[in-house]
Amino acid sequence: MATGNNTGESGVIKSVEEKTANLTSAILPAELITLSPARKANELPGTSVCFYFQVHQPFRLRNYNYDQIGHDHYYENYDMNVEILNKVADKCYLPTNAKILELLLRHKGRFKVAYSISGVALEQFELYRPDVILSFQALAATGYVEMLDETYYHSLSFLYSKDEFDRQVKMHREKIKKLFNLEPAIFRNTELIFNNDLAAHVASLGYKGMLCEGTDRYLVTRSPNQVYTAPGVENFSLLLKNYRLSDDIAFRFSNHNWEDWPLTADKFSKWLHDHAGQAETINLFMDYETFGEHQWKETGIFDFLDNLPEMILDHPDFYFRSPSEVISNHPPRDVYDAPEFTSWADEERDLSAWNENELQREALEKIYALEHAVKATDNEDLLKVWSKLQTSDHFYYMSTKFWADGDVHKYFSPFPSPYDAGIFYMNVISDLEKTILEQ
Repeated sequence: MATGNNTGESGVIKSVEEKTANLTSAILPAELITLSPARKANELPGTSVCFYFQVHQPFRLRNYNYDQIGHDHYYENYDMNVEILNKVADKCYLPTNAKILELLLRHKGRFKVAYSISGVALEQFELYRPDVILSFQALAATGYVEMLDETYYHSLSFLYSKDEFDRQVKMHREKIKKLFNLEPAIFRNTELIFNNDLAAHVASLGYKGMLCEGTDRYLVTRSPNQVYTAPGVENFSLLLKNYRLSDDIAFRFSNHNWEDWPLTADKFSKWLHDHAGQAETINLFMDYETFGEHQWKETGIFDFLDNLPEMILDHPDFYFRSPSEVISNHPPRDVYDAPEFTSWADEERDLSAWNENELQREALEKIYALEHAVKATDNEDLLKVWSKLQTSDHFYYMSTKFWADGDVHKYFSPFPSPYDAGIFYMNVISDLEKTILEQ
């Protein structure tokens, strides 16, 4: 097992720890960004394994009652936000980053990962847990990590305002440049929301490609394990999530009722190797909180992660590649035509996680109806408050779905019911609207 073979790397790890300790500035020295091992991997054929992790934490709202409208303009649940961030930082971000750093160094460029970190998550790290920022900077400094762009506020803005979408993408790009000295070439939209129009718009912003869900209704009999392009868009590639293999780790890993439990690195690697000669890329996309938060340490998830790269690399035709490397190495083979919106949320893999019921739709219409008014005030504080209220989680909490999807919505929600989430949110909107009108 790989865990027992680290003696020779301890000095290298110490070296990076020293680099991390010296990161007194938020901007990394450019010389730390070296991609020479990636270029070597690009020259090789075989199957790419593309690991992408989403990192996101919303600013949650507090129980904001009707009688507070017009008197109290603070909407966030400070204590809960700090408590959850500390919990997830200690259970997931720091231990997983330490493990990923060890793996990147142990495999000396043969293991790669990619992250998209929402702007609101980065803000909370800066406010409450700067040690998490430093740990991500240490990962970026290895040169084996690719950072992706997304909407700064993890919003649904493309659905309601392309101007607001562009503003948030620009904000996120500037944040990644400031914190990591990197300029992302690949985009991922909130919760992998995607359709043909979005692909064309993202391409027009200069990105080389984007990530999306590999939905069966648009793939039909085709495989997600190759690179696609969007209809009518040139020089733009799509990487589709292999949701079955991704969800084996993200959702089923600790499910004792699953016929394939327990999932071991050896077993999972064999499943990937079964695609040898048929798959150009196997895209494993998941929430980063899978490690330590959704799948607790006691489930063995860190041992699984520790062993997985070595097991996958045992096959001579398998390579870990970042999204940019996959696109560079594998040209698009076909067109992925998605006229309707898709996402990676819920069984439907559409927009219903956020806009299925009337409460959600009314809340979304209300917040985006304030765009011109809030921007006309030229008040940066109001603009920031309005922007944070666009975070998709607020609408996700209002979902009234049942069964397994409903349980997932309930797991993430800070409110006792979807109706509480909706009522408190609409009260906040009423107060914000009143404040804007008074400007």
